[in-house]
Amino acid sequence: MFKALVVEKDENGETHAGVQELDESRLPDRDVTVAVEYSTLNYKDGLCIGPGGGLVRDYPHVPGIDLAGTVEASAHDCYAPGDKVVLTGWRVGEAYWGGHAEKARVKAEWLVPLPEGLTTRQAMAVGTAGFTAMLAVQALEDHGLTPDAGKPVLVTGASGGVGSVAVAILAHLGYEVAAVTGRPENADYLTDLGATQIVPREDLAETVKRPLESERWSGCIDAVGGPMLARVLGQIAYGGSVAAVGLAGGSDLPAKNIPFLLRGVNLLGIDSVMQPYENRQRAWRRIATDLPMGALDAMIETVRLDDLPRLGAEILKGRVKGRVLVDIRGGM
Repeated sequence: MFKALVVEKDENGETHAGVQELDESRLPDRDVTVAVEYSTLNYKDGLCIGPGGGLVRDYPHVPGIDLAGTVEASAHDCYAPGDKVVLTGWRVGEAYWGGHAEKARVKAEWLVPLPEGLTTRQAMAVGTAGFTAMLAVQALEDHGLTPDAGKPVLVTGASGGVGSVAVAILAHLGYEVAAVTGRPENADYLTDLGATQIVPREDLAETVKRPLESERWSGCIDAVGGPMLARVLGQIAYGGSVAAVGLAGGSDLPAKNIPFLLRGVNLLGIDSVMQPYENRQRAWRRIATDLPMGALDAMIETVRLDDLPRLGAEILKGRVKGRVLVDIRGGM
């Protein structure tokens, strides 16, 4: 038997989430069984846990798009009992049972060996949010961004999970970081992570008629999208790039193509779900070396499985700061 957060739908079509004890025979038939030690709470998890079930199609369902733990059993040559592993993406926790449970059974190709220098706790403090942030940093650097670019790198939605880790990584690498937040009370938190400039959200919240403004930013990691992304595109320096990682401000992009044509600006889409194995390894290796663990500790709120129904609602309302670490075996 093992404990799991289970989302169920009743006869009225309403969903309910709570911790249950399940028999191991309920696990799906896949290659590798993992004894889960830590998971996380992400926006997608909030959608799956909250009313209506969000991304879930089949019930009952175990959410949790991230997990880290120890291989308990394996029918695949790549992994053996005792191996430490990490999983993010692949629609685990959405279409497939995920990491909000003491046990998970997954495909071997979904896993990545835990990088040397990281514990399972640290890996899940990073989670999909930090993994996405590192993919964005790598994409910007692959397109020419360097710490001596002369202008700050902008991070929108900086108080959230992706934004917080992005600020910490960029600052650690020597970049000047401008952090956008709509919550003035988070200014000290962002400064402690390494931000050198705090930009009020309202300064960028609306588009303007001019397709180009002064060149303010050498690059940007954008977790907001919508009008803010459109505005930022017109402020990127010549040849600079924006790595788009989210759409908290909407999926519409009310922008003109002038920044692309006259300034050579690049808009880079960042997908963390279906990344090839080699890219995953590269990102996790860099996380182990380029993310300051002291800053990571400052972002973490550690919770239990039975805290997740409440926090799932909170994250959808934008009330969760930094990273939520789920201690699966920490008592319930």
